[in-house]
Amino acid sequence: MRLKVSDDGRIVLNRDVLEPLGLGPGDEVDVDVMPRHRTSLHVVAKTRPIESLFGMFSHKADRPHTLEEIKEAIAAGYAGEIDPDEPKS
Repeated sequence: MRLKVSDDGRIVLNRDVLEPLGLGPGDEVDVDVMPRHRTSLHVVAKTRPIESLFGMFSHKADRPHTLEEIKEAIAAGYAGEIDPDEPKS
């Protein structure tokens, strides 16, 4: 795809470039300038505030588990007594 540089030095990426990259307004890209008039464009990974993670596992358990229950589950998984692909009941 060929793009044109505007008078003020901007290059506009068309929607057919932006969509496959998952880019939208406010997203960032890194541009690396390489030898022989080549460049490389990389999408900057999106970050989110730590607060967005609060409660992310709250729907996974029907009740809070004790530390002893958690330790037992870890030991059982490590010992191979729990199949990680088996659906939880």
